[in-house]
Amino acid sequence: MRGTVIVLLLALACAAVFLTALPDGEDDRESGPACAATTVRTATADARLTGAFGAYGDDGARSDDWTGGDGTHSVRLPDGRVLWLFSDTFLGRVHAPPNPQGQPHAWRDGSAPMVRNSGVVMDRSGALERTLPTPLFADPAPGQWRWPVAAKVEPRTPGGDEDVLRVLLWTRATGTGPWIYGVPAATEVATLTLPDLRVEGITQISDQRGVADPEQRVLYGTTTADEGEWTYVFGGTDAQANARPTSHAYVARVPRGGLADPAAWEYWNGSDFTRTGKPRPVLGNGDRKGVGSAFTVVRTGGTYVLLTMAAGTEGLAQVTSYWSCSPTGPWHGPAEAFAPPLPKDAAGGAGANDPSGTAAAAPYNPQAHPAVSRPGRLVVSYDVNWLDPAAANAQANINRNVELYRPRFVSLRFEREG
Repeated sequence: MRGTVIVLLLALACAAVFLTALPDGEDDRESGPACAATTVRTATADARLTGAFGAYGDDGARSDDWTGGDGTHSVRLPDGRVLWLFSDTFLGRVHAPPNPQGQPHAWRDGSAPMVRNSGVVMDRSGALERTLPTPLFADPAPGQWRWPVAAKVEPRTPGGDEDVLRVLLWTRATGTGPWIYGVPAATEVATLTLPDLRVEGITQISDQRGVADPEQRVLYGTTTADEGEWTYVFGGTDAQANARPTSHAYVARVPRGGLADPAAWEYWNGSDFTRTGKPRPVLGNGDRKGVGSAFTVVRTGGTYVLLTMAAGTEGLAQVTSYWSCSPTGPWHGPAEAFAPPLPKDAAGGAGANDPSGTAAAAPYNPQAHPAVSRPGRLVVSYDVNWLDPAAANAQANINRNVELYRPRFVSLRFEREG
Protein backbone atom coordinates (compact mmCIF):
# COMPACT_ATOMS: atom_id res chain seq x y z
CA MET A 1 0.00 0.00 0.00
CA ARG A 2 1.13 3.46 0.60
CA GLY A 3 1.01 5.21 -2.69
CA THR A 4 4.38 6.01 -4.14
CA VAL A 5 5.77 3.41 -1.84
CA ILE A 6 6.19 5.48 1.30
CA VAL A 7 5.55 3.32 4.28
CA LEU A 8 2.25 3.89 6.02
CA LEU A 9 2.58 4.24 9.73
CA LEU A 10 0.29 1.33 10.08
CA ALA A 11 -0.43 -1.53 12.26
CA LEU A 12 0.88 -5.04 12.71
CA ALA A 13 0.57 -7.38 15.55
CA CYS A 14 -0.45 -10.44 17.21
CA ALA A 15 -2.41 -12.59 19.52
CA ALA A 16 -4.88 -15.39 19.75
CA VAL A 17 -4.84 -18.75 21.35
CA PHE A 18 -6.34 -21.24 18.95
CA LEU A 19 -6.95 -20.46 15.39
CA THR A 20 -9.38 -22.87 13.85
CA ALA A 21 -12.63 -21.14 12.96
CA LEU A 22 -15.87 -22.39 14.45
CA PRO A 23 -18.74 -23.54 12.25
CA ASP A 24 -21.03 -20.73 11.14
CA GLY A 25 -23.70 -20.01 13.72
CA GLU A 26 -21.90 -21.64 16.67
CA ASP A 27 -21.35 -19.41 19.69
CA ASP A 28 -18.29 -20.79 21.43
CA ARG A 29 -18.86 -18.54 24.44
CA GLU A 30 -21.79 -20.82 25.26
CA SER A 31 -20.60 -24.23 24.05
CA GLY A 32 -16.80 -23.95 24.07
CA PRO A 33 -13.95 -22.29 25.97
CA ALA A 34 -14.96 -19.22 27.92
CA CYS A 35 -13.50 -15.80 27.20
CA ALA A 36 -10.14 -15.33 28.92
CA ALA A 37 -7.11 -13.07 28.74
CA THR A 38 -5.05 -14.21 25.76
CA THR A 39 -1.46 -13.23 24.97
CA VAL A 40 1.35 -14.25 22.64
CA ARG A 41 3.61 -17.00 23.94
CA THR A 42 5.99 -17.34 20.98
CA ALA A 43 6.45 -15.82 17.51
CA THR A 44 8.48 -17.87 15.04
CA ALA A 45 9.50 -16.78 11.55
CA ASP A 46 7.65 -18.76 8.87
CA ALA A 47 10.41 -19.26 6.33
CA ARG A 48 8.29 -21.47 4.08
CA LEU A 49 5.63 -18.88 3.26
CA THR A 50 8.10 -15.98 3.18
CA GLY A 51 10.27 -18.00 0.81
CA ALA A 52 7.32 -18.98 -1.37
CA PHE A 53 6.49 -15.33 -2.13
CA GLY A 54 10.17 -14.57 -2.62
CA ALA A 55 10.54 -17.36 -5.18
CA TYR A 56 7.33 -16.38 -6.96
CA GLY A 57 8.39 -12.74 -7.16
CA ASP A 58 11.84 -13.64 -8.45
CA ASP A 59 10.51 -15.90 -11.22
CA GLY A 60 11.16 -14.04 -14.47
CA ALA A 61 9.00 -16.16 -16.77
CA ARG A 62 6.49 -13.35 -17.26
CA SER A 63 6.75 -9.56 -17.18
CA ASP A 64 3.18 -9.00 -15.95
CA ASP A 65 3.63 -11.04 -12.78
CA TRP A 66 3.72 -9.86 -9.18
CA THR A 67 7.25 -9.08 -7.96
CA GLY A 68 6.33 -7.32 -4.72
CA GLY A 69 3.48 -5.67 -2.89
CA ASP A 70 2.04 -4.77 0.49
CA GLY A 71 -1.37 -4.62 2.17
CA THR A 72 -1.40 -8.43 2.35
CA HIS A 73 -4.80 -10.14 2.81
CA SER A 74 -6.00 -13.65 2.01
CA VAL A 75 -9.21 -15.66 1.71
CA ARG A 76 -9.83 -19.37 1.16
CA LEU A 77 -12.15 -20.06 -1.77
CA PRO A 78 -14.78 -22.83 -1.76
CA ASP A 79 -12.71 -25.02 -4.10
CA GLY A 80 -9.68 -24.98 -1.78
CA ARG A 81 -7.63 -22.31 -3.53
CA VAL A 82 -6.45 -19.23 -1.63
CA LEU A 83 -6.65 -15.74 -3.11
CA TRP A 84 -3.98 -13.32 -1.90
CA LEU A 85 -4.82 -9.64 -2.28
CA PHE A 86 -2.28 -6.81 -2.34
CA SER A 87 -2.42 -3.06 -2.47
CA ASP A 88 0.40 -1.17 -4.28
CA THR A 89 2.12 -3.82 -6.38
CA PHE A 90 5.26 -3.99 -8.52
CA LEU A 91 5.22 -6.05 -11.71
CA GLY A 92 8.04 -6.49 -14.20
CA ARG A 93 11.10 -8.66 -13.60
CA VAL A 94 13.60 -9.12 -10.80
CA HIS A 95 17.31 -9.28 -11.57
CA ALA A 96 19.82 -11.54 -9.89
CA PRO A 97 22.35 -10.06 -7.43
CA PRO A 98 24.54 -8.20 -7.12
CA ASN A 99 22.59 -5.05 -7.89
CA PRO A 100 24.17 -2.10 -9.76
CA GLN A 101 25.43 -0.61 -6.49
CA GLY A 102 27.29 -3.84 -5.75
CA GLN A 103 24.97 -4.86 -2.93
CA PRO A 104 24.20 -8.61 -2.65
CA HIS A 105 20.44 -8.37 -3.18
CA ALA A 106 18.13 -9.28 -6.01
CA TRP A 107 16.95 -6.00 -7.50
CA ARG A 108 14.25 -4.37 -9.61
CA ASP A 109 15.01 -1.60 -12.10
CA GLY A 110 13.40 1.81 -11.79
CA SER A 111 11.18 1.32 -14.82
CA ALA A 112 9.23 -1.54 -13.24
CA PRO A 113 5.50 -0.85 -13.50
CA MET A 114 3.47 -0.33 -10.32
CA VAL A 115 -0.29 -0.92 -10.06
CA ARG A 116 -2.58 -0.01 -7.18
CA ASN A 117 -3.78 -3.53 -6.43
CA SER A 118 -3.35 -7.14 -7.47
CA GLY A 119 -4.48 -10.69 -6.77
CA VAL A 120 -2.30 -13.81 -6.67
CA VAL A 121 -3.88 -17.28 -6.71
CA MET A 122 -2.49 -20.12 -4.59
CA ASP A 123 -3.57 -23.56 -5.78
CA ARG A 124 -4.99 -26.33 -3.61
CA SER A 125 -1.52 -27.74 -2.94
CA GLY A 126 -0.26 -24.45 -1.54
CA ALA A 127 1.77 -23.39 -4.60
CA LEU A 128 1.51 -19.81 -5.89
CA GLU A 129 0.01 -20.28 -9.32
CA ARG A 130 -0.68 -17.02 -11.16
CA THR A 131 -1.25 -13.29 -10.97
CA LEU A 132 -4.72 -12.16 -12.01
CA PRO A 133 -4.93 -9.35 -14.62
CA THR A 134 -3.92 -6.09 -12.97
CA PRO A 135 -5.18 -3.91 -11.57
CA LEU A 136 -7.85 -6.23 -10.27
CA PHE A 137 -9.97 -3.24 -9.19
CA ALA A 138 -9.89 -0.29 -11.59
CA ASP A 139 -9.35 3.28 -10.38
CA PRO A 140 -12.73 4.96 -9.70
CA ALA A 141 -11.56 8.30 -11.15
CA PRO A 142 -8.35 10.19 -12.02
CA GLY A 143 -6.32 10.82 -8.88
CA GLN A 144 -8.14 8.07 -6.97
CA TRP A 145 -7.43 4.40 -6.46
CA ARG A 146 -8.61 1.32 -4.61
CA TRP A 147 -6.77 -0.79 -2.05
CA PRO A 148 -8.31 -4.20 -1.28
CA VAL A 149 -8.53 -5.14 2.37
CA ALA A 150 -10.53 -7.97 3.99
CA ALA A 151 -12.28 -10.54 1.80
CA LYS A 152 -15.02 -13.04 2.59
CA VAL A 153 -17.02 -15.74 0.79
CA GLU A 154 -20.71 -15.30 1.60
CA PRO A 155 -24.16 -15.85 0.05
CA ARG A 156 -25.06 -13.38 -2.65
CA THR A 157 -28.06 -12.41 -0.51
CA PRO A 158 -28.90 -13.36 3.08
CA GLY A 159 -30.17 -16.94 3.11
CA GLY A 160 -29.30 -17.46 -0.56
CA ASP A 161 -27.76 -20.60 -2.09
CA GLU A 162 -25.23 -18.95 -4.42
CA ASP A 163 -21.89 -17.95 -2.93
CA VAL A 164 -19.86 -15.00 -4.14
CA LEU A 165 -16.62 -13.39 -3.01
CA ARG A 166 -16.87 -9.98 -1.38
CA VAL A 167 -13.76 -7.82 -1.18
CA LEU A 168 -13.78 -4.66 0.91
CA LEU A 169 -11.99 -1.74 -0.72
CA TRP A 170 -10.49 1.48 0.55
CA THR A 171 -10.80 4.34 -1.92
CA ARG A 172 -8.07 6.95 -1.51
CA ALA A 173 -7.26 10.16 -3.36
CA THR A 174 -4.06 12.02 -4.12
CA GLY A 175 -2.94 14.20 -1.22
CA THR A 176 -0.07 16.37 -0.03
CA GLY A 177 1.77 16.98 3.23
CA PRO A 178 1.23 14.11 5.62
CA TRP A 179 -1.14 12.48 3.12
CA ILE A 180 1.51 11.54 0.56
CA TYR A 181 0.14 7.99 0.42
CA GLY A 182 -3.38 9.28 -0.23
CA VAL A 183 -6.31 10.84 1.58
CA PRO A 184 -8.97 8.39 2.85
CA ALA A 185 -12.14 8.82 0.79
CA ALA A 186 -14.61 5.91 0.97
CA THR A 187 -15.30 2.28 1.83
CA GLU A 188 -16.56 0.09 -1.03
CA VAL A 189 -17.39 -3.58 -1.51
CA ALA A 190 -16.59 -5.50 -4.69
CA THR A 191 -18.52 -8.64 -5.67
CA LEU A 192 -16.58 -11.33 -7.56
CA THR A 193 -18.15 -14.39 -9.15
CA LEU A 194 -16.94 -17.87 -8.24
CA PRO A 195 -14.97 -19.79 -9.26
CA ASP A 196 -13.68 -17.52 -12.04
CA LEU A 197 -12.96 -14.48 -9.81
CA ARG A 198 -14.54 -12.02 -12.23
CA VAL A 199 -15.30 -8.59 -10.79
CA GLU A 200 -19.05 -8.26 -11.22
CA GLY A 201 -19.56 -4.88 -9.58
CA ILE A 202 -18.47 -2.42 -6.89
CA THR A 203 -20.81 -0.76 -4.38
CA GLN A 204 -20.00 2.25 -2.23
CA ILE A 205 -20.76 1.65 1.44
CA SER A 206 -19.56 4.79 3.19
CA ASP A 207 -18.46 8.06 1.56
CA GLN A 208 -16.17 9.98 3.92
CA ARG A 209 -15.32 12.91 1.65
CA GLY A 210 -17.82 15.09 3.47
CA VAL A 211 -15.77 14.83 6.69
CA ALA A 212 -13.56 17.91 6.57
CA ASP A 213 -10.68 16.56 8.69
CA PRO A 214 -9.07 13.55 6.96
CA GLU A 215 -7.86 12.28 10.34
CA GLN A 216 -11.51 11.80 11.36
CA ARG A 217 -12.50 9.77 8.31
CA VAL A 218 -13.25 6.12 9.09
CA LEU A 219 -12.55 3.41 6.50
CA TYR A 220 -13.96 -0.04 7.25
CA GLY A 221 -12.65 -3.44 6.23
CA THR A 222 -9.14 -3.82 7.62
CA THR A 223 -10.39 -7.08 9.13
CA THR A 224 -13.60 -9.02 9.78
CA ALA A 225 -14.76 -11.53 12.37
CA ASP A 226 -17.81 -13.80 12.41
CA GLU A 227 -20.23 -14.50 15.22
CA GLY A 228 -23.43 -16.37 14.50
CA GLU A 229 -25.21 -14.77 11.56
CA TRP A 230 -23.27 -11.50 11.86
CA THR A 231 -20.09 -10.38 10.16
CA TYR A 232 -18.28 -7.78 12.25
CA VAL A 233 -16.28 -5.36 10.10
CA PHE A 234 -13.52 -3.38 11.79
CA GLY A 235 -12.18 -0.06 10.58
CA GLY A 236 -10.07 2.83 11.70
CA THR A 237 -8.90 6.37 11.26
CA ASP A 238 -5.52 7.61 10.02
CA ALA A 239 -3.67 9.63 12.64
CA GLN A 240 -1.02 11.42 10.60
CA ALA A 241 -0.34 14.56 12.57
CA ASN A 242 1.72 13.11 15.42
CA ALA A 243 5.23 11.72 15.43
CA ARG A 244 3.95 8.43 16.88
CA PRO A 245 0.37 8.30 15.68
CA THR A 246 -2.26 6.10 17.27
CA SER A 247 -5.54 5.70 15.48
CA HIS A 248 -8.96 4.70 16.76
CA ALA A 249 -10.62 1.37 15.99
CA TYR A 250 -14.29 1.20 14.99
CA VAL A 251 -16.65 -1.70 14.28
CA ALA A 252 -19.79 -2.24 12.22
CA ARG A 253 -21.86 -5.37 11.70
CA VAL A 254 -23.65 -6.82 8.69
CA PRO A 255 -25.96 -9.86 8.38
CA ARG A 256 -24.26 -12.77 6.65
CA GLY A 257 -24.76 -12.18 2.91
CA GLY A 258 -25.28 -8.43 3.24
CA LEU A 259 -21.79 -6.94 2.85
CA ALA A 260 -22.64 -5.36 -0.51
CA ASP A 261 -25.88 -3.75 0.76
CA PRO A 262 -25.19 -0.31 2.32
CA ALA A 263 -28.61 -0.38 4.02
CA ALA A 264 -27.69 -3.56 5.90
CA TRP A 265 -24.70 -2.03 7.69
CA GLU A 266 -25.05 -1.10 11.36
CA TYR A 267 -22.42 0.97 13.17
CA TRP A 268 -21.45 0.93 16.83
CA ASN A 269 -22.47 4.22 18.46
CA GLY A 270 -21.07 3.56 21.93
CA SER A 271 -24.06 1.66 23.29
CA ASP A 272 -25.68 -0.17 20.38
CA PHE A 273 -25.48 -0.88 16.64
CA THR A 274 -27.55 1.53 14.56
CA ARG A 275 -27.86 2.51 10.91
CA THR A 276 -27.84 6.23 11.65
CA GLY A 277 -25.94 8.48 14.01
CA LYS A 278 -22.25 9.05 14.66
CA PRO A 279 -20.06 5.94 15.02
CA ARG A 280 -17.98 5.74 18.19
CA PRO A 281 -14.58 4.07 18.55
CA VAL A 282 -14.14 0.83 20.48
CA LEU A 283 -10.41 1.33 21.10
CA GLY A 284 -7.97 4.24 21.13
CA ASN A 285 -7.07 7.11 23.44
CA GLY A 286 -4.65 8.98 21.17
CA ASP A 287 -1.67 7.95 23.28
CA ARG A 288 -0.39 4.50 24.25
CA LYS A 289 -3.66 2.69 23.59
CA GLY A 290 -4.69 2.53 19.97
CA VAL A 291 -4.14 0.99 16.56
CA GLY A 292 -2.69 1.88 13.22
CA SER A 293 -5.07 2.45 10.35
CA ALA A 294 -4.67 -1.25 9.50
CA PHE A 295 -4.88 -4.02 12.08
CA THR A 296 -6.37 -7.48 12.36
CA VAL A 297 -8.81 -9.28 14.65
CA VAL A 298 -9.26 -13.03 15.19
CA ARG A 299 -11.80 -14.95 17.24
CA THR A 300 -10.24 -17.73 19.27
CA GLY A 301 -12.01 -19.80 21.86
CA GLY A 302 -14.41 -17.35 23.45
CA THR A 303 -12.03 -14.42 22.97
CA TYR A 304 -11.48 -11.77 20.35
CA VAL A 305 -7.85 -10.75 19.87
CA LEU A 306 -6.76 -7.59 18.06
CA LEU A 307 -3.27 -7.47 16.59
CA THR A 308 -1.53 -4.16 15.90
CA MET A 309 1.74 -2.29 15.89
CA ALA A 310 2.60 -1.08 19.38
CA ALA A 311 1.64 2.55 19.86
CA GLY A 312 3.40 5.36 21.68
CA THR A 313 7.00 4.87 22.75
CA GLU A 314 7.49 1.59 20.88
CA GLY A 315 6.98 3.33 17.53
CA LEU A 316 6.96 1.08 14.46
CA ALA A 317 9.41 -1.56 15.65
CA GLN A 318 7.17 -3.60 17.95
CA VAL A 319 3.99 -5.65 17.72
CA THR A 320 1.40 -5.90 20.47
CA SER A 321 -2.12 -7.22 21.10
CA TYR A 322 -5.41 -6.55 22.87
CA TRP A 323 -8.15 -8.99 23.89
CA SER A 324 -11.88 -8.68 24.49
CA CYS A 325 -14.97 -10.80 25.07
CA SER A 326 -16.89 -8.79 22.48
CA PRO A 327 -16.11 -6.98 19.20
CA THR A 328 -17.24 -3.76 20.89
CA GLY A 329 -14.92 -4.19 23.88
CA PRO A 330 -13.82 -3.32 26.40
CA TRP A 331 -10.43 -4.14 24.89
CA HIS A 332 -7.72 -5.05 27.41
CA GLY A 333 -4.06 -4.29 26.77
CA PRO A 334 -1.70 -3.56 25.23
CA ALA A 335 0.17 -6.77 25.98
CA GLU A 336 3.94 -7.16 25.96
CA ALA A 337 5.23 -6.46 22.45
CA PHE A 338 7.68 -8.32 20.23
CA ALA A 339 9.78 -7.27 17.23
CA PRO A 340 9.12 -9.16 13.97
CA PRO A 341 12.26 -10.10 12.04
CA LEU A 342 13.33 -7.92 9.11
CA PRO A 343 15.09 -8.97 5.90
CA LYS A 344 18.82 -9.48 6.17
CA ASP A 345 20.83 -6.23 6.03
CA ALA A 346 17.61 -4.19 6.12
CA ALA A 347 17.28 -3.23 9.77
CA GLY A 348 18.41 0.20 10.86
CA GLY A 349 21.12 2.37 9.39
CA ALA A 350 21.10 4.72 6.46
CA GLY A 351 20.08 4.03 2.93
CA ALA A 352 22.37 4.70 0.00
CA ASN A 353 20.49 7.94 -0.67
CA ASP A 354 20.16 8.92 2.97
CA PRO A 355 23.32 10.58 4.32
CA SER A 356 21.50 11.63 7.49
CA GLY A 357 21.47 8.06 8.73
CA THR A 358 17.85 8.28 9.86
CA ALA A 359 16.15 6.04 7.31
CA ALA A 360 15.51 2.40 8.15
CA ALA A 361 13.40 -0.54 7.15
CA ALA A 362 10.30 -0.97 9.30
CA PRO A 363 7.48 -3.52 9.63
CA TYR A 364 3.82 -2.55 9.38
CA ASN A 365 0.33 -3.78 8.48
CA PRO A 366 -0.58 -6.91 10.45
CA GLN A 367 -2.90 -9.48 8.98
CA ALA A 368 -3.95 -12.89 10.26
CA HIS A 369 -4.29 -15.69 7.70
CA PRO A 370 -6.58 -18.50 8.89
CA ALA A 371 -6.57 -19.92 5.36
CA VAL A 372 -2.95 -21.08 5.75
CA SER A 373 -2.83 -21.61 9.53
CA ARG A 374 -3.07 -24.86 11.42
CA PRO A 375 -4.55 -25.77 14.82
CA GLY A 376 -2.63 -24.22 17.67
CA ARG A 377 -0.76 -21.73 15.49
CA LEU A 378 -1.81 -18.52 13.79
CA VAL A 379 -0.01 -17.32 10.67
CA VAL A 380 0.35 -13.53 10.62
CA SER A 381 1.89 -11.54 7.78
CA TYR A 382 3.53 -8.15 7.98
CA ASP A 383 4.86 -5.82 5.33
CA VAL A 384 8.27 -4.13 5.28
CA ASN A 385 9.13 -0.79 3.71
CA TRP A 386 11.90 1.77 3.93
CA LEU A 387 11.20 4.77 6.12
CA ASP A 388 12.39 7.88 4.38
CA PRO A 389 10.91 11.38 4.10
CA ALA A 390 11.65 11.42 0.36
CA ALA A 391 9.59 9.20 -1.92
CA ALA A 392 12.44 8.76 -4.40
CA ASN A 393 14.80 7.51 -1.68
CA ALA A 394 12.26 5.05 -0.34
CA GLN A 395 11.50 3.60 -3.76
CA ALA A 396 15.20 3.42 -4.66
CA ASN A 397 15.89 1.37 -1.54
CA ILE A 398 13.08 -1.11 -2.09
CA ASN A 399 14.19 -1.56 -5.70
CA ARG A 400 17.76 -2.25 -4.55
CA ASN A 401 16.54 -5.02 -2.26
CA VAL A 402 13.28 -6.63 -3.42
CA GLU A 403 12.85 -8.44 -0.08
CA LEU A 404 11.82 -5.12 1.44
CA TYR A 405 8.49 -4.86 -0.33
CA ARG A 406 7.14 -8.36 0.08
CA PRO A 407 5.05 -10.00 2.78
CA ARG A 408 6.88 -11.76 5.58
CA PHE A 409 5.25 -14.25 7.91
CA VAL A 410 5.42 -15.36 11.51
CA SER A 411 3.71 -18.28 13.22
CA LEU A 412 2.27 -17.40 16.61
CA ARG A 413 1.48 -19.54 19.63
CA PHE A 414 -0.71 -18.10 22.35
CA GLU A 415 -1.55 -18.69 25.92
CA ARG A 416 -4.66 -17.90 27.89
CA GLU A 417 -5.14 -17.32 31.57
CA GLY A 418 -7.30 -19.66 33.56
